[in-house]
Amino acid sequence: MNKDLRRRASDKAFARMSMLLITIEQNKKDILEGNYGGIITTEQMHGVLRSNETELKVWEYITKLIETDEE
Repeated sequence: MNKDLRRRASDKAFARMSMLLITIEQNKKDILEGNYGGIITTEQMHGVLRSNETELKVWEYITKLIETDEE
């Protein structure tokens, strides 16, 4: 992978992880405050949080692969 492509991939992965961290913190706050509207249940909101936490783990793994990729 050339340097420019690797840098772009890394930037994209780190940006996605940053947004997920913000989303996860907001999910936790919403659960604690019960601020997720009447549209979904508490159980569903916990599912959303777990899904975002799993997605963060996936992006952390992708970032690790990008950063350790040798050409």
